[in-house]
Amino acid sequence: MEALLTAAFLSSLLTGAIVAGIPLLLAGLGEQMSEKAGVLNIGIEGMMLAGAYLGFLTAWTSSSIWLGFLGGIAGGILVAALMALLCVVLRLNQIVIGIALTLGVEGMTALLHHFQFSRTYPRLPAPDRVDLPFLTDIPVLGPSLFGRHPLVYLALISVLVLAFLYRRTNLGLTLRAAGEKPAALDVAGGHVIAIRSAAVLFTGGMAGLGGAYMANIGAGLFIPYMTGGAGFIGIVLAMLARGRPLWVLAGALIFGAALSLTTALQVAGSNIPTDVIQMLPFAAVMLVLVIWGRRARLPAALGVGYERGAR
Repeated sequence: MEALLTAAFLSSLLTGAIVAGIPLLLAGLGEQMSEKAGVLNIGIEGMMLAGAYLGFLTAWTSSSIWLGFLGGIAGGILVAALMALLCVVLRLNQIVIGIALTLGVEGMTALLHHFQFSRTYPRLPAPDRVDLPFLTDIPVLGPSLFGRHPLVYLALISVLVLAFLYRRTNLGLTLRAAGEKPAALDVAGGHVIAIRSAAVLFTGGMAGLGGAYMANIGAGLFIPYMTGGAGFIGIVLAMLARGRPLWVLAGALIFGAALSLTTALQVAGSNIPTDVIQMLPFAAVMLVLVIWGRRARLPAALGVGYERGAR
C-alpha cells in the first residue's frame, strides 16, 4: 500500500511540476532575453494573462489548440508592443509602465470574459499527447515525463536553442552589448532601440505562449487572474539564472514542483493542513532569493542607461 501511495505521489508531483513549470519556463526564457538587451520587463504578468485569454478564446472558437497557441503569442506581443513603445522608444519608467500594463490587462481580460461568457466557464477538450517510444514504458516516471503535449518538447528544445544563440552567435553578443554597452554598440553601427524592441516583443510572444499553455493545456479553460503571479516568478527565474537558459529550466521545474505539491500530497493521503502546503511555494521563493539572490548580479536593465541621442 505504501509503495502505491509513493508511486502515486511521485507521478502526481512530476506531472504537476511539468504542467506548472512549462509556463514559468517560457516566461523566464522570454524575460531572460529582455534583460540581456537591457529592459526589465515587469509587464510580463500582463503579457501572460493576455496570452491566456486570447489563446483560450482562439482555441475555443476555432477548435484548434495550435491556433490557440498562435492567439496566445499574438496577445503577448500586443501587450509587449505597448511596453516597447513606452519604455524603449519613449524611455518611460520600466517598472511603472510594467505594473500599469499588468493591472490594465487584468481588468480588461476579466471584463471581456464576463461580457462573452458571463458566469460560465467553457472547457476545451483534452489535448493530444505524444508518447515517446520506450521511454513511456518506464514505471511511474515514463507516463509523467515522456507522455506530454508536443509543446512541452518544443519548450525544452527552445532552452538548447537559446543557450546556443547566447554563447555561439553574433546575435547573442549583440543582445549582451545592447544591455551592457549600448553606447559602444551604437558607435559600432548597431541599432540599440530596434534590438531592445525586438527583445521585448520576443518576451511578449514567449509569455503569451506560456499563458496559452496554462489556459489550454494546464486548466482547459480561462479564469480571470488565472496567472496568479507566474509572470513575476518568471522574472525571478531570469534574474537568478544569470543568463543561462538551463538554469531557467531547472528553476521552473523546482518552482513547478513546489506549486504542485498540494495536489501530490493530497493524492498520497497526507494529513498536512492544506494552508501549510499552499504556503510552501512562496517559502521556497523566499529561501532561494535569500540564499542564491545575494550572490546574483543585477540584470543589465537595472543598471544601464542609454543616451537620448542614440539611435
